[in-house]
Amino acid sequence: MPQHTDIAAGGWVARLPGSWTPYILLARLDRPIGIWLLFLPGLWGILLAGSSAPETARLVLLFLVGSVAMRAAGCVVNDLWDRDIDRKVARTAGRPLASGALRPRQALIFLCILLVAALVILLQLNGLAQLLGVASLALVGLYPLAKRVTWWPQLVMGFTFGYGAPLGFVAGAGRIDAACGALYLAAILWDLGFDTIYAHQDREDDALAGVKSTARLFGRKTRPMLAVCYAGAVGAMLLAGWIAQLSAWYYPFLLLPAWLLMRQVAQLDIDDPALCLRLFKSNREVGFAVALALLAGRL
Repeated sequence: MPQHTDIAAGGWVARLPGSWTPYILLARLDRPIGIWLLFLPGLWGILLAGSSAPETARLVLLFLVGSVAMRAAGCVVNDLWDRDIDRKVARTAGRPLASGALRPRQALIFLCILLVAALVILLQLNGLAQLLGVASLALVGLYPLAKRVTWWPQLVMGFTFGYGAPLGFVAGAGRIDAACGALYLAAILWDLGFDTIYAHQDREDDALAGVKSTARLFGRKTRPMLAVCYAGAVGAMLLAGWIAQLSAWYYPFLLLPAWLLMRQVAQLDIDDPALCLRLFKSNREVGFAVALALLAGRL
């Protein structure tokens, strides 16, 4: 029976020159779901800020490109830290650094290129957003270590991936306020929930390798934990809309992402890795549904 893995080395990746493939896989470009999940909180923040249409479009494009670069950079940092652990986990054993397809020196050079690209994007934003962007590097660097020291690495991931929410808001509004904070809380709780689902793919291997996670921490109690996380996320979204004085259209539109999140809770089977991966990926639609609600709230 084949081991479960989320590496997608076929399709368009297989048609590229062979020397490119390890870098594509290292950056997880074969699995764009991570790019979307990093980008979407930034999109929320931009939409909540309510800038002019041309400025909003400019920021959305910058954040999309920046998400590609920063998600790839985060994956490189993660795999550099985790290459010894990855060799012990079935889903990750084929990653380029774990398998030996790339050397750490090659990965570090690639990381520098990605960070330069991200810096070029960051310099297009206002000064306060630039400061927040630089501060995010601490989270990017520390997140891979979290699984070694805490049972809550998925919460650290929430602070890291959800960081786009305040960054997008500040890029659009030029300030930090309570609405921005509420939206960041929503992103953190959302990320905590879906990354716990994702971590259930590796629960048994993580136990053998001594890796901590909320999937291992909550085990059979994951469903009520997930319900609390997602309910808290929706509550924080409601609070953000109220503080920002969004129109009444925001609230009925928010029912769609709320329903999608509760459906994940109902469908969860922690013993089915393939289902956990599908539920994790379905959060792209959740994120876009929240963005649609924010757009409606600006009508």
